[in-house]
Amino acid sequence: MLRAALLILVALPPLAACGPLPVDQAELLCVERANEARRPRGEIALGVGSGGKAVGALDVTVSTDFLLGRDPAQVFDACVKARSGQVPTRPLDAQPGWVG
Repeated sequence: MLRAALLILVALPPLAACGPLPVDQAELLCVERANEARRPRGEIALGVGSGGKAVGALDVTVSTDFLLGRDPAQVFDACVKARSGQVPTRPLDAQPGWVG
């Protein structure tokens, strides 16, 4: 009996995380996905290491939505519906964080 109760306590939190999100939280997450669908994103870091040696790093993120030419607004809408089960409360271009 105790083992079953412990198993339930361990299994419930990950399962609860799989449920629908509130629409406002889904919008926050999905605006980032829409930004990635709009264009690739990247970062360049340059510096000087010990001994005066130049060091650098390049990080580029390209989403499959961008590669497939998907409309960021449609990506946003579909993402919000999938994560919350609801339609967005306002369009993508009215969302904070949209860099359109």
